[in-house]
Amino acid sequence: MAVALGPEHASAAFARRDAPTAGLTETAADLALACHAMARRFHRGGRLLAFGAGAARADAAHVVVEFAHPVIVGKRALPALALAEPRWLPLFAEPQDIALGLCADGRDPGVSEGLALGRDAGLLTIALLGGDGGAIARLDGLDHVLVVPSADPRIVREAHVTAYHVLWELVHVFLDQPGVL
Repeated sequence: MAVALGPEHASAAFARRDAPTAGLTETAADLALACHAMARRFHRGGRLLAFGAGAARADAAHVVVEFAHPVIVGKRALPALALAEPRWLPLFAEPQDIALGLCADGRDPGVSEGLALGRDAGLLTIALLGGDGGAIARLDGLDHVLVVPSADPRIVREAHVTAYHVLWELVHVFLDQPGVL
């Protein structure tokens, strides 16, 4: 039996997203810098190696599909690979590559290890995190750490989907202007 939800339920659902959305807006400059850095890596022959923990593993696969199979006519496919295990990074990575780790609470040791391995191998490292960023946000030497300030993993995932679609779009904007690379 379906339960009818009233307007107050919808209002509460939107209200839970206000602060995290504003938090993502506050990272817009960092997001743009990450996009530029990614475009430079792709321009030099780099690949995107994405990985995540739990449900974010599916998000890593999704972002890879976005880059490898663009749905917009005229946008080029970019090399990307989703890793089932972050510890596999050294098996596939080259120094010009990009390590993108996703984690809803910033506390997964596998994602932390993958980003640290990427950092140590000279890859561009980008972390999409939630909550307070957890231990991953405090790793030394990561290039770009973008945190969605919410403890609700569903809201974090929604914001991450937005963030990686922005990554895809702005990377292509930069690639269309090779003079800025």
